[in-house]
Amino acid sequence: MAKVRISTTMGDITVRLYDETPLHRDNFLKLASEGFFNGTLFHRVIKDFMIQGGDPESKGAPAGKNLGSGGPGYNIPAEIHSATLFHKRGALSAARLGDEVNPTKESSGSQFYIVWGKVYKAAELKQLEHQMKMQQEQNIFNSLAMERREEIMNLRRNRDRNGLMELQDKLAKMAMEKSKELGAPAFTPEQVDVYTTQGGTPFLDGGYTVFGEVEEGLEIVEAIQNVEISMGDRPKTDVVMNEVVVLE
Repeated sequence: MAKVRISTTMGDITVRLYDETPLHRDNFLKLASEGFFNGTLFHRVIKDFMIQGGDPESKGAPAGKNLGSGGPGYNIPAEIHSATLFHKRGALSAARLGDEVNPTKESSGSQFYIVWGKVYKAAELKQLEHQMKMQQEQNIFNSLAMERREEIMNLRRNRDRNGLMELQDKLAKMAMEKSKELGAPAFTPEQVDVYTTQGGTPFLDGGYTVFGEVEEGLEIVEAIQNVEISMGDRPKTDVVMNEVVVLE
């Protein structure tokens, strides 16, 4: 069981890395052992959401510098197991570029975030499930539309509104049927229990790789997510990772 201590200017956070996500585990251990994170900042902090770090360009960064695009020069294939490894409070997760440029949800080679989130009511989770179902149907529809891209372009060139409407209705029905085959996205009983008692960010499940969790120092995460921030969600007073070391 691999553990890493993140020693910050506000205190120490010890994280345990999951064996179920070996690519992310081994990469984090490699970077930590090389001292990659030493001197970097928690450069993006959002209260009641998360704290993010791991950008090498944040080392000694002057105030006002735009941060969040740096990395080691590679990405990591997604290892998403949202039913069992999810965004509970204290989860260690990999940051990444958005779906529009990163449809396979590859993770940043170094940037990560630690979840804080909030405690949810059961009714709020039900609403999220409904939104997830709608998003699943939309994603399937978009994929089907991409497969028919040439046909859609021809209909547009010919200004065939009726043809476009008929095709849209057809693809919408196909998307609905495909979504039913896949099954509606739903939180497990464990997720419901955790999100309604401990808290987290359930709306991120299925979208990002969760590869560890805080074992000690959750109060430090809480303190960091409460700091005053400036433009770009950067803390007004830098929160520095003085040293990130492998414990075992």
